[in-house]
Amino acid sequence: MPQQVANSSSINNSVRCAHRFPNSKRCRLYVTALDSSYCSTHAQLPQNQQDFPETAAVLAYITNQLLHTLPAIDRELNPKPGKDEPVEIIFDMPGPDRDRDPDNGPQPELTYADLRT
Repeated sequence: MPQQVANSSSINNSVRCAHRFPNSKRCRLYVTALDSSYCSTHAQLPQNQQDFPETAAVLAYITNQLLHTLPAIDRELNPKPGKDEPVEIIFDMPGPDRDRDPDNGPQPELTYADLRT
């Protein structure tokens, strides 16, 4: 018995409706809207409707995961000292003028705390 060869151009035609019947046959109607994969009859079925709340929920979840990675990136780029590591203190102020003669310069005025001792 000779095998029947399906015409691949008619089966995989992108302008045909993508709906499949329970017997796995494809709908023969053409797609009317450019942004749809279904004919006007099958585009109204609930299983062929795009679920925008579900898509929005997935996008919100992905965004939340990305926002939670920002502190991890900050910790990686700017590590904090651990419990056992000594704290490094960096002072960014000018040192004393060691060339100045303390005996010839102006003397600071004494306060009550200096007089008590």
